[in-house]
Amino acid sequence: QVQLVESGGGLVQPGGSLRLSCAASGSIFSIYARGWYRQAPGKQRELVALITSIGTTHYADSVKGRFTISRDNAKNTVYLQMNSLKPEDTATYYCNYRSTSGTDYWGQGTQVTVSS
Repeated sequence: QVQLVESGGGLVQPGGSLRLSCAASGSIFSIYARGWYRQAPGKQRELVALITSIGTTHYADSVKGRFTISRDNAKNTVYLQMNSLKPEDTATYYCNYRSTSGTDYWGQGTQVTVSS
């Protein structure tokens, strides 16, 4: 089992920045990818960014150039740096770990609200 705990969400003005963190514990070996998803009210959960075990990154088109995913293996933590935030980035952000066998682990979510 893998336990994931997100932090760093909050209220920010348009154009501002936030950094989300996801601390992992448990059986965190055999992880294929670490990622961030988000879900806005009335919408489906969508992939925001992911980083694979070899460091390959992938971003949703809507966040390219504004968001950066990174990881600190020593701290078992994955980060999402979010810059130039827009109101449409408002959502609950979830950390995800996917094992090499395809099992998905999810955090509890952290709310990000972009509003003036």
